Amino acid sequence: QVQLIESGGGSMQAGDSVKLSCAVSARTGELYSMGWFRAAPGKERELVAAINREGSTTYYEDFAKGRSTISRDNSKNTVSLQLNTLKPEDTAAYFCAASSRVGVRTHAWAYEIWGQGTQVTVSS
Repeated sequence: QVQLIESGGGSMQAGDSVKLSCAVSARTGELYSMGWFRAAPGKERELVAAINREGSTTYYEDFAKGRSTISRDNSKNTVSLQLNTLKPEDTAAYFCAASSRVGVRTHAWAYEIWGQGTQVTVSS
């Protein structure tokens, strides 16, 4: 069973940057498309960014475009999300997710495996 373990969250100030990491506990991690989602209190879970198996194609939601970078290192079974110029509205629990489907997946239902999440709190 593949497990995902996120790290890198914490308390930040507006304008800071954060790099979140997701460790995939399987040597077959490269077989999964990956995504980062977030869930803020009182709001629905939403996609932040996604990346295909090879790392050659990425997708960003509008709020993340221009200040986020998703990347993966299949040799290390890790996926990262760099989020710059943090805003208080970025405060949320961030989740890493894995999908066995081909290509970049933009809907939560396409992901079969989820991590426990890492909290990012941004103060003004």
